[in-house]
Amino acid sequence: MTIFETLAQELNLTTDQVEKTVAFIDEGNTIPFIARYRKEVTGSLDDAILRTLDERLNALRNLEKRREEVKNLIDAQGKLTEELIRAIDNAKTVTEIDDIYRPYRPKRKTRASVARERGLEPLAVIIMAQEATYEPTLEVQAEAYINEELGVNTAEEALQGAMDIIAEDVSDNAEYRKKLRHLTFEYGVLNTKAAKEEDSVYSMYYEFAEPVKKLPGHRILAINRGEKEEFLKVSLTVPEDVALNFLFNCVITSTTSPAMKYVSAAVADSYERLIAPSIEREIRNDLFDNACEGAIKVFSDNLSHLLMQPPLKGKVVLGFDPGYAHGCKLAVVDRTGKVLDTAVIYPTMKNRVEQAAMTVKRLVRSYKVDVVAIGNGTASRESEVFVADCLRQIDTDCKYIIVSEAGASIYSASKLATEEFPDFDVMQRSAVSIARRLQDPLAELVKIDPKGIGVGQYQHDMKQARLDEALGGVVESCVNAVGVDVNTASYSLLAYIAGINITAAKNIVKYREENGEFATRAQITKVPRIGAKAFEQCAGFLRIPGGKEILDNTGVHPESYAAAKELLKMFDYTEDDLRAGKLSFLKSKVVKAGVKQTADTLGIGEPTLLDIISELEKPGRDIRDGFDAPVLREDVMSLEDLKPEMILTGTVRNVTDFGAFVDIGVHQDGLVHISQLSNKFIKHPSEAVSYGDVVKVKVLSVDVKKKRISLTMKFKAPEGV
Repeated sequence: MTIFETLAQELNLTTDQVEKTVAFIDEGNTIPFIARYRKEVTGSLDDAILRTLDERLNALRNLEKRREEVKNLIDAQGKLTEELIRAIDNAKTVTEIDDIYRPYRPKRKTRASVARERGLEPLAVIIMAQEATYEPTLEVQAEAYINEELGVNTAEEALQGAMDIIAEDVSDNAEYRKKLRHLTFEYGVLNTKAAKEEDSVYSMYYEFAEPVKKLPGHRILAINRGEKEEFLKVSLTVPEDVALNFLFNCVITSTTSPAMKYVSAAVADSYERLIAPSIEREIRNDLFDNACEGAIKVFSDNLSHLLMQPPLKGKVVLGFDPGYAHGCKLAVVDRTGKVLDTAVIYPTMKNRVEQAAMTVKRLVRSYKVDVVAIGNGTASRESEVFVADCLRQIDTDCKYIIVSEAGASIYSASKLATEEFPDFDVMQRSAVSIARRLQDPLAELVKIDPKGIGVGQYQHDMKQARLDEALGGVVESCVNAVGVDVNTASYSLLAYIAGINITAAKNIVKYREENGEFATRAQITKVPRIGAKAFEQCAGFLRIPGGKEILDNTGVHPESYAAAKELLKMFDYTEDDLRAGKLSFLKSKVVKAGVKQTADTLGIGEPTLLDIISELEKPGRDIRDGFDAPVLREDVMSLEDLKPEMILTGTVRNVTDFGAFVDIGVHQDGLVHISQLSNKFIKHPSEAVSYGDVVKVKVLSVDVKKKRISLTMKFKAPEGV
């Protein structure tokens, strides 16, 4: 099959659909642009499918490249046959191609290559003939190969050299290796033992064995880490009779031949010395790769839901970065994220509690603070108690919330943070980040390396380049799905917009600072490094609230402005109606008139028409507003307050392969094991919950000493709870 046919089959698409989509990718169009503004061509493929298609396209092209490389390498040796060409063309993976190439690959010095140099290959051929009788005997024939100058001193050494050649030939057989790889995966068992006589987080793997094909990804990553840190010894075993019997059946053609003992010994040596270690490495690499892909998917899903958390709009927030010796750093930011005031307090020092309380109360009253955002790091528990007590003492509607400060320290010490707040110290910047990430998670979290946000599992054990690629794609998807205000966005946020790189993003900010706010989208083309192609890609994702052109604050692409305005006229609407939000019945009118007929009249496709209608009905809308709002708190609850059977409201803070961690307001997330997430069978926790979901949970058990909370979602909450 061609690459297009393979992609179509794998992704359940038509070949024509794939060809046209690949053409767009090859022309340099971005995934967000293709997904949003070329639906007629792609058949409305969404961002996720397009990214998968792009990844598989690159993988298949690399496979084809390797296919041609191997053909050329074998051909250069004058050994390329029609049979080899067919085998290489039919290979489905790079591993299969490399197996075919193995006999032709230049080898370092091996026992077999030394035996060949000593002239023992003819003896190996004689043995492999496995004749019924040998006259003279094999042992006598071997004497003819004794050559002290070449290092063959006895007939036994000659026979051993011949067996080494046979062993390597068996090992180099592509079909044997393919079958043995399958048998190893089917019947193999991964065994782990303690490498040190000391307790560790890997103690459950100190005497552990599990079939290879049943190993879950998170366990593979844990075992690999334990091995890397030298706490575990790991081995992969296969019942020898399974592997050896297969090889014996393939290689031994006569069980009565005098050559059998030599052939069987060579086959056993081939498997134990050459094949098994090699396949063990390949299988473990495959397990690791698959575990990585699974973990990356979980991380990506969590990151996507985190970034798409609804912003807490129109609120003045007091960011509270907890600490002990160095105090707690405070930063008040207004509704737009501008820093209004900062302070340092020491609420954990007895002689300074009163002064700290006065400072917090002053800030809350002076700036009419709506929410206190408390970081969940060191001293967070004490800070929560302190803040809750302060808020009880003043007449205010101010509430508080615990905010994950994962990555805040990374941002605070970054070049970007230094540029934003050159006069602030690291902890002050962290307090600002904590406040802003509550106001607009997406705008603030894009400033941090996604790996540092802490919503994955074993992220530091994965292939970092692949992880960066996947997480970068997630951030790009989220930023473009929401769109950004070109007049307020930081360059770190703008850099994720389709068609805009970091240089162009900085140029936009510089142009804005030198020339004032952008009045129209078209004005973006005056920015250095924003040419016609870049503008085509980015324009639809940039927003200009209150600009000269109302459509500049929607997801309608400039290329469709004429169609959008003609649509308004067709159904007797004006731009004033659009500004006033009076187009709620536009879609029903279009449906009544006929979607296809309307699209044809406007000269656009039906998907584009429906997207335009959606944007016109709610100009300037934020797609995140429909998600669960963050849970604000007024009082404190501790781990000791929890009792079995208690029903609480919590927020999902992480989703892993084995369950979901839920924040129920006690500074220790509780675990809802996968078996407790749903009354129906689910293969993965993500089928039941997502990061940021607000859920009802019931306490199953609490271990105060180990700080472990076990929760369930398999219950029916009483009415009103």
